[in-house]
Amino acid sequence: MTFLQLDSLSKRFGDFNAVQGFSLDVARGEFISLLGPSGCGKTTTLQMIAGFVTPSAGRILLDGRDISPLAPEKRGMGVVFQSYALFAHMSVAENVGFGLDMRKVPRAERAKRIQQTLSLVRLEGLDKRYPRELSGGQRQRVAIARALVIQPEVLLLDEPMSNLDAKLREEMHIELRAIQRQLGITTILVTHDQVEAMTMSDRIAVMHGGRIVQIAAPLDAYERPESPFASTFLGRTNALAGTVLERKPHCCVVRVGARTVHVPHDGREVGDAVNVYVRPEKLRLTAGGEGALPGRIRTRLFLGSHWMLEVDSVLGTFRVSQPNIGTPPPTEGEAVNVAWSDDDLRILDAEASHG
Repeated sequence: MTFLQLDSLSKRFGDFNAVQGFSLDVARGEFISLLGPSGCGKTTTLQMIAGFVTPSAGRILLDGRDISPLAPEKRGMGVVFQSYALFAHMSVAENVGFGLDMRKVPRAERAKRIQQTLSLVRLEGLDKRYPRELSGGQRQRVAIARALVIQPEVLLLDEPMSNLDAKLREEMHIELRAIQRQLGITTILVTHDQVEAMTMSDRIAVMHGGRIVQIAAPLDAYERPESPFASTFLGRTNALAGTVLERKPHCCVVRVGARTVHVPHDGREVGDAVNVYVRPEKLRLTAGGEGALPGRIRTRLFLGSHWMLEVDSVLGTFRVSQPNIGTPPPTEGEAVNVAWSDDDLRILDAEASHG
């Protein structure tokens, strides 16, 4: 059942359409990520939900109530900003309790809720410290606690982990997701980090040009992209331009360069110009054999958990991801063969690749 409904939201700044006809239904307790590059409208959308920006058109409904006309403090939203926006002259307890002060919560109740929330975010015993005395991860927890202590109906997160180092960011993905599940709080996260979105979300709304181009669970969004933009933004991919030669019941035969490939898709017509996509981790290096594509390694990069290879072939340059199994793959300049399973190929309209 829908709890938060964004109904045809749009926002114009002069002649610029930052958000266009944005509609999204969010269930109670669901974690949704708005994922996209800078300028795609995701932060503007979050600010409209919070009440900091007035929509040019559309409505925002919370549990059936139209909250579009309400001021930010009347909407029941908890917000965590990218900068954390902590008050430097206030202690941790005072920062966390600020929203309770504004709501005139009685002192005893305020103290109880502050301590409960600090415990929730693992900041017990730090209530008297000031932001300058905390690490980056601790400051982020204070910002999260301040948003949660008012017991909001919706938690809004505006790229809250972008200032953390990679290791701490990964830890906070796990920790924040655990807190969200424990509380069952409806959460909207704005991020440009694909890993962050896939790690934390129930569903991902991929945004481009002020619109949603795909809304799906992380695995579905990654494995079955619905647009060239979604395919290329949500993880790395290899794209091959081709033409449909033949339709079969469950696949298309596509000519790519001098080769043909079988793509599991039945919605294309003979003669259609298409792009065939395959993820780097779906490719493998083989000794040769039927269907293998000869190539030569141009670049070999070691990334710890895996190797990223660039392989030149007659069809172009492929990126191939190989897991680190303790021994290095072939060296730069070495001849190799690249193979894939037809089930791992995806097909999208070539003309949509620019839109």
